[in-house]
Amino acid sequence: MPNPKRRRSKSRQAKRRIKCLLTAKGLSTCPNCGRKKQPHRICPYCGFYKGKQVIVIKQKKKEKK
Repeated sequence: MPNPKRRRSKSRQAKRRIKCLLTAKGLSTCPNCGRKKQPHRICPYCGFYKGKQVIVIKQKKKEKK
């Protein structure tokens, strides 16, 4: 069974493992509703894109018990 010839240094090990970390997505604020959204996408909360309403979002009604 093959074995590693040399020990990996801490810096090499860290360089290899840094790729496994997740990066946060770049978010921007919607100018219409003020919530966070992905840039160059329709706002999933209000349906606006570049100041124009593109889709109509149905609001969920809360049921009273």
